[in-house]
Amino acid sequence: MKTINVGIIGYQFMGKAHSNGWLKAPLFFDLNLRPILKMACGRNQQAVNAFAERWGWQETETDWKKVVERPDIDIVDISLPQHLHYEVAIAAAKNGKHIFCEKPLAFSRAQAEEMLRVAEDNKVLHYLNHNYRRTPAVMLAKQLIDEGKIGKIFHWRGAYQQDWIVDPNFPLTWQLRKETAHAGPQWDLNSHSVDLALFLVGDIKSVSCLTTNFIKERPLPGEGATAFSSGTGANVEKGEVTVEDAALMMVEFENGAIGSFEATRFATGRKNTNTFEIYGSRGSLTFNQERMNELQYFSNDDPENAQGFRTILATEPSHAYISNWWPPGHIIGYEHGFVHAMADFLIAIDKKSQSIQILRTV
Repeated sequence: MKTINVGIIGYQFMGKAHSNGWLKAPLFFDLNLRPILKMACGRNQQAVNAFAERWGWQETETDWKKVVERPDIDIVDISLPQHLHYEVAIAAAKNGKHIFCEKPLAFSRAQAEEMLRVAEDNKVLHYLNHNYRRTPAVMLAKQLIDEGKIGKIFHWRGAYQQDWIVDPNFPLTWQLRKETAHAGPQWDLNSHSVDLALFLVGDIKSVSCLTTNFIKERPLPGEGATAFSSGTGANVEKGEVTVEDAALMMVEFENGAIGSFEATRFATGRKNTNTFEIYGSRGSLTFNQERMNELQYFSNDDPENAQGFRTILATEPSHAYISNWWPPGHIIGYEHGFVHAMADFLIAIDKKSQSIQILRTV
């Protein structure tokens, strides 16, 4: 098996998820490329050293520019907050590195278009990580739609709900500041929902959106704060929340369907609820990421006396990706979407393709 060297920039939540993906992909998928965890990069030398030792990265660095300029790095994995994506991706592409980047892609359409152009000009493979579409049940929904099982699509209803900032004493972490996050859940959470809608329903023609703030100021974060933790040390000083707390968006699709999107961090009791409902002329589909192995399907073709939403457990070998995992009925979890993404990415590099191919069976 050939090897390919990966340099990861960022070592917090996504750094862990990505590291696990690179490690597991060649163990469960029949790949021609085996990723080598070559270098981990982060601003805090002690923290990045601990991260590298735990996950098996061979070397560490605190300057991301040195990573993208290393001739022995083949893939640059951008696991950073979104305000840092643009500069790193441009430099990586100009240095001929394949790019695996977390969402949201950039701060503006202009930045995103330039990132794409530079990657294409330098003939590197580029991937934006929307891992939820690589869930077997979501892939089954795509298959049923493509086969015409639900007919002409009328409605999309998506909701991504969390509650981790309901407490007004939760600090002003980077995700709540415009200069580092650009926007709130409309950007962070709805980017996932929009990707699923584009994948399953089609292109969007028009958009309108309502946003609001429930808490205007928050305590400044303590030492060592991350996206989801306050850090250490009490801080009575407050700062302004400069992104929205919740968003409601309505869209028209090019195919005539209409859709709604809810994104909020104030849905008390909802930890990471990501749902969609799709209603068509012949049937309907519903999905909840918290029950990610299940797809709900209603068909008008069923006998009238037996109609109703059925639950399909997407763990059969015929479902996307599943043949590489466990026997039927043995469910998979959140981390598997990242493994699937890494496997698809490595296959695409091996095929020297400029588009990510969906791996259904090996």
